[in-house]
Amino acid sequence: MKKKLTALLFLLSPVCVIAQKFTPAEISRYRQQAKTVTIIKDNWGVPHIYGPTDASVVFGLLYQQCEENFQGVERNYLYQLGRQAEADGATVLYTDVQLQMITDTAYAIKAYQTSPLWFKKLMNAFADGINYYLYKHPEVKPKVFKHYEPWYALMFTDGSVNATVTAGLTLRETENFYAGMGQATGAVAPHKITSPQELLDEREIGSNGFALSPAKTASGHAMLYINPHVPFYFRDEVQLVSNEGLNVYGAVTWGQFFVYQGFNQHCGWMHTSSNADVGDLYAEKVSKKDGKWYYEYNGALKPVTGRKLTINVKDGDKVTPKVITGYYTHHGPVLGSRDGKWLALKANNQSYNALLESWLITKANNLGEYKKAMNLLSNGTNNTVYADDKGNIVFWYGNFMPKRDPKLDWTQPVDGSTIATEWKGLHPLNEIVQVINPVTGWIENCNSTPYTSSGKSSPDKTKYPAYMAPDGQNFRAVNAIRLLSDAKNVTMDGLIAKGYDQYLSIFDVLLPALFNAYNKADAGTKASLAEPIIVLQQWDRRSAVHSIATTLAVEWGNSIILAMPRAKSSEDGTYQTERIGIILKNMSDKQLLNLLAESVQNLQTRYGIWKTEWGDINRYQRPANGVFDDNAPSIPVGQVSSAFGELPSFVSRTVDTKKRYGYSGNSFIAVVDFGPKVKARSIITGGQSFDPTSKHFTDQAEGYINGKFKDVLFYKADVLKHVEKSYHPGE
Repeated sequence: MKKKLTALLFLLSPVCVIAQKFTPAEISRYRQQAKTVTIIKDNWGVPHIYGPTDASVVFGLLYQQCEENFQGVERNYLYQLGRQAEADGATVLYTDVQLQMITDTAYAIKAYQTSPLWFKKLMNAFADGINYYLYKHPEVKPKVFKHYEPWYALMFTDGSVNATVTAGLTLRETENFYAGMGQATGAVAPHKITSPQELLDEREIGSNGFALSPAKTASGHAMLYINPHVPFYFRDEVQLVSNEGLNVYGAVTWGQFFVYQGFNQHCGWMHTSSNADVGDLYAEKVSKKDGKWYYEYNGALKPVTGRKLTINVKDGDKVTPKVITGYYTHHGPVLGSRDGKWLALKANNQSYNALLESWLITKANNLGEYKKAMNLLSNGTNNTVYADDKGNIVFWYGNFMPKRDPKLDWTQPVDGSTIATEWKGLHPLNEIVQVINPVTGWIENCNSTPYTSSGKSSPDKTKYPAYMAPDGQNFRAVNAIRLLSDAKNVTMDGLIAKGYDQYLSIFDVLLPALFNAYNKADAGTKASLAEPIIVLQQWDRRSAVHSIATTLAVEWGNSIILAMPRAKSSEDGTYQTERIGIILKNMSDKQLLNLLAESVQNLQTRYGIWKTEWGDINRYQRPANGVFDDNAPSIPVGQVSSAFGELPSFVSRTVDTKKRYGYSGNSFIAVVDFGPKVKARSIITGGQSFDPTSKHFTDQAEGYINGKFKDVLFYKADVLKHVEKSYHPGE
C-alpha cells in the first residue's frame, strides 16, 4: 500500500533574521567555480548553463535557481529535512515528525562521506551554488538554513511532487498517535491546511506521457510528449551543458541538480506519478513490560526502539525545542495506529542510489545506458515513458519494486508478527510491468492502469502480481487511447494538439444517465430543467472559453464526484471509471436531477445568472503578491481539471473571489522529435521569471493556455542567436 506525503512550496509565515557566514576558503572556492560557469538566458528567459565539468554546471544551476526562486529551494529542504515548524510554527509539527522519522540524516551524511569523488563533487557543487548565492545576496534572509551542506541533496532524491512514501497512513494518524502517547500536547496546535497544495490531496494527481514510434510520425522519428500536472511554478526550465558529456534540457525541481523530466541529444523521459505498491504498513502487536514497549515477531517479543527527535517550533518571535520520542520496529518507523495495533512503515524513502539513478539517466546516450541507470532500482514513485533517436519507445511501470507474497492484500496493513509478510528482495528491471517497442506504435500513461497503455500491445495483467500495478482506469487515459490508437503521420504540432485535446470523456458516461433520468421525470421537473438539459444535449463535450455548457457540466460533475464514497485506499481511488459507474448505478434518477437543479441554483446565486460562459469565471492570473483579485487583469481559460477526462489540466477554484483561478495543472510541457538533430518545443506556466517586473513573468501565458509552444534552443549556435543576458554566477 502506498501514499505519498506532499511537499509544500508556498510562502507561509515570516521568521526571524538569520545571518549567513562563510569562511575565506569557502568564498575563494565559490569565486573560482563561478569564473568557469556561463549562464546564458535566451529571449524567453530560459537559462542555458555551460561549464567545463558536470560539477561546475551543477554549481551554476543551483546559483541560478536561487537567483530565480530561493524561496522554492528553501521550502523544499525545510520539508525534506523536517524543519518546517522552525519557520512556520506548530501547525506543521507532525509533518516534521513524519519526515524526521522516515528520513535519516545520519545515513545521508555517511553516504556522502563514502561517495566516489566524482559524485561527491556534484553534491559539493550543489551546496556551493546555494551558499554562493547567499554570500552574494546578504539582503536575502533564510528562514532556517544559514549554510547548506552537500549531504542535503541525498535527502531529496525524487523530483516528484509527492516524494515521500507513507503507504496510505495519514498525517492525522501520526498526530493522534504521538499526541495520544502524551508527547507534544498542550501547546501544539492541531494540524491545519496551510496551502492550496494540501487541498489538492484528494483531487486527481495527474500527468500525461506519450511516445510515438517512427511508424506513427510524419518525420519518421520517435516522438515524446512530456506533460506533468503539478502546482503552478513548481519547476524551472533549464539546459545544462558540460565538456564531460552532459547536454540535457528540461524541468528541474527547485533545489535539485538533475533534470527530472526532459531530454538530451539522444533520448528523453517523462515521469508520471506511479501507484505501484512500493511501501507497506505493518500492523504490530505491542505490549508494555517493566515500562518498556515490545512487539510480537515470530512467537517472541522484540523491544521497540526509540529515537529522540528534537523539533524546533516557532512561536511568535521565539523558537522552542520540542522533544518527541519516535518509535521503531525492525520494519521501520511507527507512524500511527489502527484497531489497537501500531503501524510501522517499510519503504525506501531517499537513498544514495536514487539520487545516482536520477543523475545517470540524464547522461544516458542510448536505451542500454538508460536501462543500466534504471537497474539501480531506486526510483520509488515514478513511471517512465521513454523515446530515443534509434526509434525505441518504452514504458516502465515503476522501478523500485519489492518482492512479496502475491496472495496477500498489500493495499491494507499486513501482519507484522510473522516472517511471512517480509519483503523478499527486489524485482529486477525485466520483471516489472513494461512495454518495449509495441506493435501498435504508441504508448500512453496518464497515472492510469498500465494494462491499457498500448492497446493490443499492452502488458498482460495475469502475468504480474497485483501489487505491481494496483491502479485502475481513469477518463484521461480513455481520451488518450482514443486519440493515439489511429494516429498517423503525426507532426510535432499534431502531437501538441492531441496533448491539448479538450474533450471531457467523463461526460460520455455521466450525461446519458442524466438524460435518461430526465426523460422519465414528471412534467413539472421536465419544465424546470428543460433549458439546462437542452444546453447539455447540444454540447459537444469539449470545454471552451465561450461555453455555457462547460460551466454547467463542471458544476454538476463536481457534485457527482463529491458524492462518491471515500475510497478504501489510495489504490482504490484510482479506479475512476469504475467508481463513476458504481455511483451512477446507485444513484436514483431523482438524485441526478436534484443535483442538476442544485448546480443551476448555485451558479445563479454565485454569478447572478446560471448561463455563464466558462471563460468569464475560469481565469489565469499570476498576482505579484500571490493574492487573486477579480478586479485585476486576468486571462480567460477554456480548460478544466483533468479529473473530467481532459488531457490538459487547469485546476481552478475561488479564493475569496467570485471567479475561479488556476493554481495547479499543466506545468513544463514539451514535445520532442528524436531525429539526427533533436527538435523540441516547450511551454511553461505563465513565464520563466518569478520577478513581477520582468517581461518573462507572464510572457508565456497565452501560449500556455492555447497550446502555442516556443521553439527549444537546444544547440549553442541557436542559443547564441537569441541571447538576452550572459553572465557568470555572482555578476
